[in-house]
Amino acid sequence: MPALPLPFVFPSAARTPRTPGVRGRAGISPPGPGPDRAAPSRCRPGRGAPPRAGAGAGPGEGPGGAAGGASPAAALGAPRPRPCGSWRRSRAMGAKSLCLGVLTVAVLLLAAASQGAEPPPSCEAVRKVFQLRRLGPLGGVPEFPRAGVDLQVCTSKNSTCCTKKMEERYQIAAKQDIQQVLQTSSATLKFLISHNAAAFQETFEMLIRLAENYTSTLFCNAYRNMAAEAAVHVQEFFTDVGLFLFGTDASTEEFVNRFFDTLFPVVYNHVINPGPTDISLEYAECLRAARRDIRPFGSIPRKAIGQMGRSLLPSRTLLQALNLGVEVINTTDHLPFSRECSRALLRMQYCPQCQGLTLSKPCLGYCLNILRGCLAHLAEVDLHWQGYIQALEELSGALSGAHSIEHVLLNFHSLVHNALVQAGINGPEVSEQVNKICGPPVRKPKQSPGCSFDQNKDNQVLKMFSRDSEQTLTNRRKEFIRHLRPYRAFYGGLADQLCANELAAADGLPCWNGEDLVGSYTRRVVGSGIKAQSANPEVKVKGTDPVIRQIIDKLKHVVQLLQGKSFPKYDKWDLQQTGSGGGVDEQISGDCDDEDGCGGSGSGEFKRVLKITDPGPSPGNYLGGWE
Repeated sequence: MPALPLPFVFPSAARTPRTPGVRGRAGISPPGPGPDRAAPSRCRPGRGAPPRAGAGAGPGEGPGGAAGGASPAAALGAPRPRPCGSWRRSRAMGAKSLCLGVLTVAVLLLAAASQGAEPPPSCEAVRKVFQLRRLGPLGGVPEFPRAGVDLQVCTSKNSTCCTKKMEERYQIAAKQDIQQVLQTSSATLKFLISHNAAAFQETFEMLIRLAENYTSTLFCNAYRNMAAEAAVHVQEFFTDVGLFLFGTDASTEEFVNRFFDTLFPVVYNHVINPGPTDISLEYAECLRAARRDIRPFGSIPRKAIGQMGRSLLPSRTLLQALNLGVEVINTTDHLPFSRECSRALLRMQYCPQCQGLTLSKPCLGYCLNILRGCLAHLAEVDLHWQGYIQALEELSGALSGAHSIEHVLLNFHSLVHNALVQAGINGPEVSEQVNKICGPPVRKPKQSPGCSFDQNKDNQVLKMFSRDSEQTLTNRRKEFIRHLRPYRAFYGGLADQLCANELAAADGLPCWNGEDLVGSYTRRVVGSGIKAQSANPEVKVKGTDPVIRQIIDKLKHVVQLLQGKSFPKYDKWDLQQTGSGGGVDEQISGDCDDEDGCGGSGSGEFKRVLKITDPGPSPGNYLGGWE
């Protein structure tokens, strides 16, 4: 401690000796004995001060000095004593100076004690962050550091601002933080897939309505007498198309055959063998059951089966694949963490706060080791996710042109028209076969024909598909794949992305290595995936999570579907591509059957060549040309 200044004192008081045997104030002489003693120490205003004790005593004189004698000092010409008032003021100022001196000493003592000393430690910063994050009641956070003997993860040789209860809340918060970061990082990808899945489904629904519109318009325009009966079967057919597209367990062959089965009695009654009355319900049922043996529509039903299967099945698979993509993301966003991983996340994110390091961030290498360990299961999804994106891209390219769902559905009315023409051509032969199987027609009173179909009900929908529209299925598929392509390696680089962009400290800054603030992380940094984690110094990782194995199996299956390995081969029955005007130039023979593969292929012998004109609105005018 530095030397302190001595308190201020009066110099005369310090030096004036006290007269032996005499009690009195220091520096003031007592009265002498007897009549010869000096006069009492009194002063008059304006006159000198009393002499000092012994001041007038010469050698051999008594302590009081000679009675009435003059002071030797006065004889020697000593200065004249101060007046009485000046003396009192001097004493008062001396006392005041003494008080000021004592106060000065106290101030100097306090300053010396505080100089160079650290302020008492506090947990105030930790308390503020704990309260800001709403991790729990503030009363559970210590005000001052303590010994953390009860901590299990955030242990330290130094005092800590954490308790065991705080450590438990920090561990919950650490897992929630990582899940929130995962959900944020995948939000754009999830929206991209789910939004396009909903858009494709909405477009498919609209295409189905339009195709039904075109087909019903065909009957109203060209076959008005049977339009009312046919409308019921047309509606049922396109309902089946929608159910198949959106996941019902059915087959295109089944509902296409059902449509032509139910259409045959109507066509027989109004086109092949019309009469003054309608056929009975029993006779119509016989015709329906015999249609596949009689084959009144030639090869058209088989072509329809091929076209529907070739376009609807991949489109259905596309929707299933997109829904699976959303399922994969939802699963990985909420993947539970192991106990080992939870402790590692706690150590990385919140243990620094126990030491008051509320603003620190983990070192990049430290963060990579922990997240590559905690997300090792997700890294196993990466290879299959890449195959999934590639298969979607390949399927999108295959869904254009004559095999596209928009082309097949919106040209179905032309196919039905061809079937009706074929039935008319084969009329005599068909009647002969019907008589052999079902007997002569059994009729009932004829119902009044009519067309109740409103051709204008979908006009607003039609306007959405102008030739220059950017919302066609082909353009939408291309845009979707273009935006999806950058996410091929999403799961393989997820840990690196999170650490680099969200969690780790920037280069050159002090960072947390799990124990203290350091300049850099010195331990080995492992790679991604389950196998690489055997050398992870921060997290111990076991085998693949069973939930992840299920996701991988689903991805494998949908990739096989997307690649067409489960698609039936319909190419033999694909109908020749129509022109932009929607008309069909097709060679049709009355003898053409299922085995001939005729209908524009050029094979077989043909008795007649018919020019089939466009019976209704042209789909090409709304969706543009086909690739």
